[in-house]
Amino acid sequence: MAVLVTRPDERGQQLVDMLAKVGVVAIHLPLFNIEVGAELNEFPNRFAQLKAGDYVFAVSKSAVDFADKAFKNTGFAWRDDLQYFTVGQSTAQHFAATTTLAVHYPTTQENSEGLLQLAAMQNLQGKTVLILRGNGGRELFSEQAQKRGANVDIVECYRREPIVYNSAEQTSLCKRAGIQTIVVTSAEILTQLVDFVPQNEHNWLKSCQLITVSERISHLAQALGWQNVMVSPRADNQTLLQTLLQCR
Repeated sequence: MAVLVTRPDERGQQLVDMLAKVGVVAIHLPLFNIEVGAELNEFPNRFAQLKAGDYVFAVSKSAVDFADKAFKNTGFAWRDDLQYFTVGQSTAQHFAATTTLAVHYPTTQENSEGLLQLAAMQNLQGKTVLILRGNGGRELFSEQAQKRGANVDIVECYRREPIVYNSAEQTSLCKRAGIQTIVVTSAEILTQLVDFVPQNEHNWLKSCQLITVSERISHLAQALGWQNVMVSPRADNQTLLQTLLQCR
């Protein structure tokens, strides 16, 4: 078994290192760098305008990290009169550790649909929901929050910048390494992967087993031509590792 990990930054490298420790060959091929977002400088002031009881939703650990860095650079601090949310346990734990505040997340379904099912999300009349995210991404939560009466404010805390490689060389390297399994942790990464791999190698690409972190990404992969797709119960590296070991 050889695994291609497309998760960006140090989290992707961490998964590669975890696989190596259990004897699994893995290559890290991040398709994006995570850079400072266009609106990060505006975040402290927009955060300061929130009323007591308003909501802050961080879509990822990167959103938490960039927002916290903006605070440290400006002397602002996380407030304890707001409610904080994420879509997953791993991001919630990271957010809570960073802020020393309680962070809520859906325990049954770690995605926007699960977040929208929380009791706190049913009536949002008079609330402002501040969403901390990267460039692009899903609009489901923000659209539904507005329908439920919320004033939604979105801050682009970070952005994904495609990494330039020689795609033919990298694809050849993956094939020579015997890559048969690919880890993809977002829809953006999946579509970038399809664009990245040369068209004449798509039969190989789509013959690989795909490990994803949501049914939504799985459905997208199947629509793009994959037949062998497995969904990890959670998106954290430890759960991804266990999922990969089950495939071995």
